[in-house]
Amino acid sequence: MKRPTLAALVVALILGASIAGPAVSGAMAQTADDMARYRSEFFGKLREALAGQRDVQVMGDHFVIQSGLLFQSGAAVLQPAGEKLLATIAQRLIAFSPQMPKDANWVLQVDGHTDSTPINNSLYPSNWELSTARAIAVVKFLNSAGVPNERLVAAGYSQYQPLSTIDRARNRRIELKLVNR
Repeated sequence: MKRPTLAALVVALILGASIAGPAVSGAMAQTADDMARYRSEFFGKLREALAGQRDVQVMGDHFVIQSGLLFQSGAAVLQPAGEKLLATIAQRLIAFSPQMPKDANWVLQVDGHTDSTPINNSLYPSNWELSTARAIAVVKFLNSAGVPNERLVAAGYSQYQPLSTIDRARNRRIELKLVNR
């Protein structure tokens, strides 16, 4: 059975799979299942590589890296320990990539988060800029380590996706997610 085009899958998402037909519905389900399997395999291998690494947690389908390991307070310049950790992640991602089907449309999404403490300086007028600059710094490092740009996405969430209302340090983090593009 021939796989439907990306355009057909988009139409199915917009109009509803039942309107687009059973072939598209089946392909959408297969694509979602495939992505879930690859994500699980990749994060399993990454979990093994990062075993015992403090400040790194697996939370469902993504990794959470506390920003203190990667950045100094109020900054978006990677620290040496953060670069070492990200180099390990890049190596694992590069090694895993050939296992993904050539037509798999995936990216590693890097999400930057801050706590609710306001920042206002010439580099970062708000937490929006800081969270985004941190995500971009991670993406640029991963690319310099060999991960293709077309497989990377940076997003900043500022303080608006907190993990804790009590422990602000937990909210300062980078999250890594393997997602469909």
